[in-house]
Amino acid sequence: MSLRNSILIIAIILLIDQFTKIYIKTNFMYNETVDVTGWFKIMLIENEGMAWGAKIPGMHGKLILTIFRILAIFGIGYWLYDASTKHSSNYLMVAIALIFAGAAGNIIDSVFYGVYFDHSYNQVATIFTDTPYGTWFHGKVVDMLYFPICEGTFPKWLPVYGGEPFKFFNAIFNVADMAISTGVGILIVFNKKAFAKKTSLGTHS
Repeated sequence: MSLRNSILIIAIILLIDQFTKIYIKTNFMYNETVDVTGWFKIMLIENEGMAWGAKIPGMHGKLILTIFRILAIFGIGYWLYDASTKHSSNYLMVAIALIFAGAAGNIIDSVFYGVYFDHSYNQVATIFTDTPYGTWFHGKVVDMLYFPICEGTFPKWLPVYGGEPFKFFNAIFNVADMAISTGVGILIVFNKKAFAKKTSLGTHS
């Protein structure tokens, strides 16, 4: 796969990711939920940008995370360029492109959303507002895809969690997160093909 095709993949994912985030942000209040099916919901939440809503503690934790993400994406971009010059497998090129696009999508939220949007609590946010909810590099990542496929209660005989309610799948995520997870999944499942030597795969276009 050529570098140009990889960039096309990145551009398409970024467009879809940002379109969905801006639409949800400007049409939903925080925690507002729409049932698409019994096991798929659209629900607006926002987080600091780490998995499962985790965050780096301290006054500058969010800034540190955003700067780290920006530095990381430069590394991913170089990885993609290097893989293209070495005519690496399509599996590897697609995986890196997906990871790059996902990381870039969430970085856009972190860098810009705090100054372009007002808050979503008990109101629908507006874009290009005069009263932004944050500052540069302190935006929150917008999530909306929710798949509570099944829920119930752990059996009482189970240690620690016995009798406690559970819900699967409980995470709420976005298109960028899906791209990152898919890219990492390709690297894990198709590891041998992704990192195969050029001599065994031949030259890729």
